[in-house]
This record gives sequence, structure tokens and C-alpha cells, in this order.
Amino acid sequence: MKKMMIPKPSVQHFFSILILGLFLPLAAWSQSAQNQKEARQIFDIVYNKVYGPQGSTLHYDVNIIGILKTNGTIWIKGKKSRFQEDRYLSWNNGVKDYWVDMKKKTVTEYDADAPRSDKYMSKFTFNLEDYIYSVDKSPKYYYVITLNAKKDVKGIKHLKAIVEKDTYTPKSLKIKVLWFWTTVKITNFKSGGINDNIFVFPKDKYKDFKFEKGK
Repeated sequence: MKKMMIPKPSVQHFFSILILGLFLPLAAWSQSAQNQKEARQIFDIVYNKVYGPQGSTLHYDVNIIGILKTNGTIWIKGKKSRFQEDRYLSWNNGVKDYWVDMKKKTVTEYDADAPRSDKYMSKFTFNLEDYIYSVDKSPKYYYVITLNAKKDVKGIKHLKAIVEKDTYTPKSLKIKVLWFWTTVKITNFKSGGINDNIFVFPKDKYKDFKFEKGK
């Protein structure tokens, strides 16, 4: 994911505001620069709580423009990951990635580092350096962190994260890719204490499924 709320302005509108800001007094510009710095620092803390070596887990409810809705639980630790939904489950031990389709009763095995030809998921690529950050600290209990993509950045164009002030726990995300918005509600977040055994694929449990190699 390194290479993963409230509507936001377009990239073009954001840069027009930035240009106008050049004509404001220096004190106003310094405050804006400080806001960007603080926003990035807060976002880095949250990012490391999720993707740091200690690992993390959370439950998610996803809504893509009201058309696609899904929910599940995910575990992450270094190169290892696991997720489970009603139909799909996955165990990635850092070497092999097993995808289970409960409806088709299939298990597809991939090399963990193999590139995927999934055009939909490729639009959710994310690089921390591709964005301009800002933060609204006025809510009493939450930070509202906004990320606007720099010029010509592909994938995620805007992202807004709601984060608890005391614990830096992520509560929700709103993401814009191309013309559509994806809303992610986050609950049951836990950082650390993730046992490596949770990423081991329970092959015997699916011995009656059809096994196949992913392309």
C-alpha cells in the first residue's frame, strides 16, 4: 500500500488556492506550511500504527458509491496479510498468497510478490510522497486529515481520514479514485500483538475445494 469524511476540492481548485496564497502575508503562508507539516506527522503516526512491524488488525465496512458494499476483517504484519469476508478469504504468509472463493469452492495460490493484473485494485495504489497534506484540528475528539494528490499522480486522487486525537486510531476513510468515492468505516482497530500463526493457511480445512495456480 505504500506503493492502500467530507467532500474535497478538485486538484485544480486546490492549486488555484495555493497560487492565491502566494499573495497573502508571509505569516499566513507560514501557518499553511506548518499545517502541512503537522498533518504529515499525524498521518505518519497513524500509517505506522497500521503498517508498522508490530502488525495490526481492523474490521472494515466499505461502500463504493452505494453500488458495492462489503465488510470484513483484515490482519497485516510486514509482508504478511490476511482478510476474511463472507465469500472471499485470503492468507498471505509472505511467500504464498492463498485466495479462497467460498461460492465457487476454489483455492487459488499465488506467489506473494507476483504482480496482479487486477485493473480495479491497481487504481488504489498509494505512495506517501504523492500528496499534499492538511489537517483540521478543530473537532474536539478527532483530527480530520486531508490528502490531495500532486499533479499527474495516478490512482487515489483525494483521501480524507478521521482519526482519534488521544490514540491516533483511524475511524474512517473517504477515498476518491477517478470519479467515484469509496467510504470505509473502521472498527475494532488493534495495533500490535499479532501472532504470525494467523497468516498460516489452514489447508486441511479446504481439502474438498479445487486448488489452482494463479496467473
